[in-house]
Amino acid sequence: MDRAETGRRGEGAAARYYLQRGYFLLAHNYRTRFGELDLVLMSPEGELVFCEVKTRSSGAFAPPAAAVNQAKQRRLILAAQRYLQVLGKEDPPVRFDVAEVMPLDTGRWMVHIIKDAFSCD
Repeated sequence: MDRAETGRRGEGAAARYYLQRGYFLLAHNYRTRFGELDLVLMSPEGELVFCEVKTRSSGAFAPPAAAVNQAKQRRLILAAQRYLQVLGKEDPPVRFDVAEVMPLDTGRWMVHIIKDAFSCD
């Protein structure tokens, strides 16, 4: 399985994780001029969740979330603001999560969600 396929499968695993917990998937790989939003979801409580999915092989050196540095966070915030503009949403409650996804030897996926990983403040 190549890197792109691993990433696609990891995003699918993260989306399933959220869906099993009552979230509603609004967008997947939403592209803006600022970058791509991996998953846009609505929580059962009505919170808009922008989730950056980082998939790594089990032998990765650093944790997947380490790739979401300040520059990446700024781009995600700008992309989320653009998404809200296009939808005409004013100021809904928003959360930025990071999903760390890794394949297991069993063929299943380990999904670890870091809720409120960063904010737009």
